[in-house]
This record gives sequence, structure tokens and C-alpha cells, in this order.
Amino acid sequence: MKPAEYYMRDRLHHPPAKSENYKTSITRSPQYALLSLEQSLSEITGPVFSHNDIDPLDNDLLKNYGHGGDPVGERIIVHGRVLDENDRPVPNTLVEIWQANAGGRYRHKKDTYLAPIDPNFGGCGRTMTDADGYYYFRTVKPGAYPWRNWVNNWRPAHIHFSIFGAGFAQRLITQLYFEGDPLIAECPIMQTVPDAEAIEQLVAKLDMNASVPLDSIAYRFDIVLRGRRSTLFENRLEGN
Repeated sequence: MKPAEYYMRDRLHHPPAKSENYKTSITRSPQYALLSLEQSLSEITGPVFSHNDIDPLDNDLLKNYGHGGDPVGERIIVHGRVLDENDRPVPNTLVEIWQANAGGRYRHKKDTYLAPIDPNFGGCGRTMTDADGYYYFRTVKPGAYPWRNWVNNWRPAHIHFSIFGAGFAQRLITQLYFEGDPLIAECPIMQTVPDAEAIEQLVAKLDMNASVPLDSIAYRFDIVLRGRRSTLFENRLEGN
């Protein structure tokens, strides 16, 4: 028997695909009406990962790229749970992150921002959720950086997330922002999101209870895959 399909997307929860103030959305947005397709068996049931697929240091960005030292910047913990649309944990799913360093620069040949490369920071990590859907990373807080949209546009500090879920139909790529960052309200990408509650879902909350004294500040970021409560997809603004 074919497993049950996932809930339909709630497109009212998401911003329009095309926004005049977000320039690249003009060329990337769909030109024709969207089609609704039946979910296939492979989309509902795969892929499947195991804890044997990752290294113990993969979720520790303070150590997984070091060349004899620790990265520069504010040390943070990012943690939370991955949940489905019914508030049930999604166990044993792969969670990947990538980010700029503390100066706001990515380790990428096309990133020419004037902030220096940190020789002890790679900017990538991955982990698996446990049986309760819980995940955990150690890293440094990324810096804000300018981007070529309009004059003097800056991206707020953020971390990219990729979550595979229990099947491809649950796949989510999104961005985490930090509570209290004044650049969130100024960002043209964030201004395309019409729902204040949806923006709040993208903002990690300061969590002093999980902080490590004299070491790291913690931020809590729970993620919901699909459904009306879902976390927004970062580059599929028509919905996830």
C-alpha cells in the first residue's frame, strides 16, 4: 500500500514569487501557472540516512576545519527540533548548514567581500536528528555582509539550513536569523514575506538556559517541515 501523501502547501503563508524590490526574483519567478502533481513513492519514502554517514566532528564548526587554532568570532550553539506538520518529531534526518565567517565572508571563490578568510573556519557542518528530532551545532555567529541588490543593501547575519526530512516531499532549504538583529527589517528578501508570524519562524531565539558559561551563547531554532505551520523555503518563495 502506498504511504499517505503529505499535506498540501498553504500558499497564503508565503510571499509572492516575484518582488520588484528583490531584483533576482524578477528573472527567477515562474512565468506560467503552477501545476499540482501526485506525490510519487520515492518522494514520500526517501532518501534514508544513518548516523554512520557522518563524522563525530561534522556538527562542530569550531573544530571540523581547524588548522591548529579556533575560528575568530562569537562562539554560539544552534540547536532545536525538526518537526512535521502534526508536531511530531522527525528522527534520523540529515540536517546540513553553511554560513559566512564572523566577518561576513564565505569560503567561496566568487565571494570577494573585503572581510578576510578565516583559516580555521570552513563554514559547513551536518548532523542527524536523534529519536526526538533534536539537533545541535557549535559554530561562530556569522557576520552581516553587503550584496548587490540596490545601493547599500546588507544581508542580516544568517545560517543556511538544508533538511531532508522523511522523504523528498519534506525537503526544506531555509535560513536562520538571529533574535534582535535590526537588519532583518531592512533586508529586501525578508520584506517580501507578508506574514509577520512566518518571519518570526525564521528567527532563532536567544536561549540562555542552553548557553555554556564563559564559552558559548545558545540560540534555539525549531523547524517545521510542510503544512500550514511550515518554516519558509529560502529560494522557493511560492511555497514549500
